[in-house]
Amino acid sequence: MGPVIMIAGIVAMIVIHEGGHFVAAKAFGMKATEAFFGFGPKLWSTTRSETEYGVKAIPFGGYVRIIGMNPFEEIPPEDESRTYRAAPFWKKTVVVLAGIFSHFVVAFLLLWFVGTVWGIVVFDTDGTPVRTRTVAAVSNVVPGTTEASPALVVGVEPGDVIIGTNGIPITTWDEFGLFAETRAGEDVIITVNRDHQALDFHATLATVERRVVVDGEYVLGPDREPITEDVGFFGVTPEAEREAIGAIAMVSKSASQLGEAVVMSVRGMWELVIGFPSLVMSLFGGDDAILDTVRPISPIGLVRIAGPLESTLQLLALVNIFVGVLNFVPLYPLDGGHFAVAGYEKVTGRQPKIERLLPVAAAVFFFLVSLGLMGVYLDIFKPIQ
Repeated sequence: MGPVIMIAGIVAMIVIHEGGHFVAAKAFGMKATEAFFGFGPKLWSTTRSETEYGVKAIPFGGYVRIIGMNPFEEIPPEDESRTYRAAPFWKKTVVVLAGIFSHFVVAFLLLWFVGTVWGIVVFDTDGTPVRTRTVAAVSNVVPGTTEASPALVVGVEPGDVIIGTNGIPITTWDEFGLFAETRAGEDVIITVNRDHQALDFHATLATVERRVVVDGEYVLGPDREPITEDVGFFGVTPEAEREAIGAIAMVSKSASQLGEAVVMSVRGMWELVIGFPSLVMSLFGGDDAILDTVRPISPIGLVRIAGPLESTLQLLALVNIFVGVLNFVPLYPLDGGHFAVAGYEKVTGRQPKIERLLPVAAAVFFFLVSLGLMGVYLDIFKPIQ
């Protein structure tokens, strides 16, 4: 169900964002001539009143065409009063920021819903989520291969509770993790509790290569390359321990989570910018270590990593927050750039020379398209496991 929810969530995010612009513009009497999901060749459309609604072939976004928003657009004299450029600053601000604001509203509601229904994740003193013995997801393949994971082969399912290894009871997930890591290639018995029944699974653990980490840093060899070690791999991800919290208390908690996610998104965006050259080089035989700290991800990757319903909804909340933060960057042609232009006009009383903004717009467009293409490439050829 996770992948389906993720696809629906991404589509809804785009529609709601553009719907925010559209509703605000129509409320102020501006003329919106087009409202499309996607870009490129038109697949389908219908016209209602003065607006053409439709779907285009490339499903990575959408747009609403409000007359006068493009400074080079020629507008019939009779429509000039209904243009974006003729509106006062406060109306431009509402129209431009409505789409951005929608992301944070959706994210808040998703965080509130997940916390109210499933509870909030419990963290230990190091800020790491406390893991239970319950399986949250089963890996389809062994990392770096097309080979099915041992857990998938033997039939482990999400919701199973791991209670023993090789006939010895375990009480924590860390015990299981240590057991699996130290038995690469060995035949083992994993015992789970499923529907109050103990089941023994006989599996051969896979062997995967992992970089050695000490105190959060990769250990480097004499050649300055990361040292690796072979560890066992079963192919299961644990559920995090959750604490029940009421709907009222979850309001403030959701706001706090939203704020923390905004800070993380700003930091992640900056790391994408400064790490852009290294990301590009990693595609042409450079060091892939950059991908362990920062990497773009496309809708393909989001669908692939979608898991149980609660984690998928939480991931959708984080995606909404990141997209909202991205759109708020005050660079043309992002929504934040339109807001910055409107602010400049309000403060100075004159319009900026749009020709000077075109190189900025081209650079932003190139950067975003490049990240998108890199994300698609990585999600296909170097997927997150």
